[in-house]
Amino acid sequence: MTNYGFIIDNRKCIGCHACTVACKAEHEVPVGVNRTWVKYIEKGEFPDTQRAFHVMRCMHCEDAPCVEACPVTALYIRDDGIVDFNWDRCIGCKACMQACPYDALYIDPDSHTAAKCNYCAHRVDVGLEPACVNVCPEEAIISGDMDDPETPISKLLAREKVTTRRPEKGTKPKLFYINGDEAALTPDDAPVSSDYMWSNQRRGVGHHAPDGKGTKASLAGGVIPLGKKPGGGNPQPERQPEKARRTYDEPNKGVQWGKEVPAYVWTKAIATGSVAVPFLAAGLGFGVPGAALWAGAILGLVFMAATGGLLILDLDRPDRFHYVLLRPQWRSWLTRGAYIITAFGGALSLWVLLELLGVPRATAVLAWPLVILALATAVYTAFLFGQSKGRSFWQSPALPLHMLAHAAVAGAAALYLASFFVGGIGPLRGALEVTLALGLVVGGLVLGAELGMEHPDRDAGRAARMIYAGRYRVLFWGGSVVLGTLVPLVLLASGAPALVGAAAVLALAGILVTEHAWIEAPQLVPLA
Repeated sequence: MTNYGFIIDNRKCIGCHACTVACKAEHEVPVGVNRTWVKYIEKGEFPDTQRAFHVMRCMHCEDAPCVEACPVTALYIRDDGIVDFNWDRCIGCKACMQACPYDALYIDPDSHTAAKCNYCAHRVDVGLEPACVNVCPEEAIISGDMDDPETPISKLLAREKVTTRRPEKGTKPKLFYINGDEAALTPDDAPVSSDYMWSNQRRGVGHHAPDGKGTKASLAGGVIPLGKKPGGGNPQPERQPEKARRTYDEPNKGVQWGKEVPAYVWTKAIATGSVAVPFLAAGLGFGVPGAALWAGAILGLVFMAATGGLLILDLDRPDRFHYVLLRPQWRSWLTRGAYIITAFGGALSLWVLLELLGVPRATAVLAWPLVILALATAVYTAFLFGQSKGRSFWQSPALPLHMLAHAAVAGAAALYLASFFVGGIGPLRGALEVTLALGLVVGGLVLGAELGMEHPDRDAGRAARMIYAGRYRVLFWGGSVVLGTLVPLVLLASGAPALVGAAAVLALAGILVTEHAWIEAPQLVPLA
């Protein structure tokens, strides 16, 4: 069986960009995004300096995380090992971009779908080499069947010492470097010392740039000169002893999952918590007023509708949102989550219908299914983030508990606020206060554990430091810790309904602030 791969021979590469130009011409790649690009790094000080060129692109991984994360099989591994994609299926969810540890994917500004190097599969199918291989004047790019001992690539792999990018991710990449410089292959080892041509992608792509003026999301990825602190204090990585520095690279993509994703996590927490709290009590046999069940159900339906709207709004191809349900790829947690959300919304709607029709024992029959589906809806996002191998910070084993604690806080807070308008919830205020307090304490402990734990790699550590000591430190300490956790606990201790209501509002705001930092910070850590 054929098994295609690449070798980049850095002994020969002259940094001419012929591969980049050939790729753009072959695939009509728009300006501002790249399937193949050349990264320059420099070391030393005059007169003892050296420059290295490294061709960057998709690794065509044997265990490709982008394929697993794609909810609609737009990305797939061919029988010959090439990781290819189908434009007609992509919904622009950007899950593949978060899953890729190599920053190899982008959103095409014309089609608004994901794209990447596909090994020029259309050329390979007719017996031709990829365009970049054909055009390279130094034969520095070698392609072919790695399992055939007679091919040049197989002989080179057997004879030369080769390296890959980020082997610790376990993706089994099939792009190898001869004389690969670790400072070029590891982003933080060669920080940017200044702006250079095309270093800032001012316009952004997809729905992040509807007016062509750039947005917060696109500008967030702009290059920041070494030593300066973006947003009020993001610590920059220290230079290596050789003083490696990046002098040419592709534009930074910035934040792919923007404001819609933290907002959807927030609305989902309110919806699931509002349903889980009263129906769990009902399932355990406690006397729960019908008004509390109705309030939970209505809050659940309203905020689940908002959650669905935000999910669709985040897609670069919202017209294809239904593909997640009609063309599912079952290993993707985005697909699994879509079905869990649908089941939760369906069960909740069924309870409302049965209650309106006066069907007896509707709550007795549906209470536990609703609780289970609410908890599954609250937690599945943790596994969705866990599939994003490119973002090490999201690999925390405590993330499911993080989501559950937020759902408990959000549900109790929303129901307590509803008690000011729905008289039947009043008797439950004491239980809601206890739930809110416990959720805040557990959430705070989980928050501390996630930030203070030993992180799996320096990318995760850098994201954590960005939250508690960098650009998000004011939001984190002021919004998440003080106003979102400590002040609500103090107000809850008073027992006064008005003050507890204020605590509920602050707790809800604290969740939104926390999720904003949690989701955005890891995306600002460079992957290429």
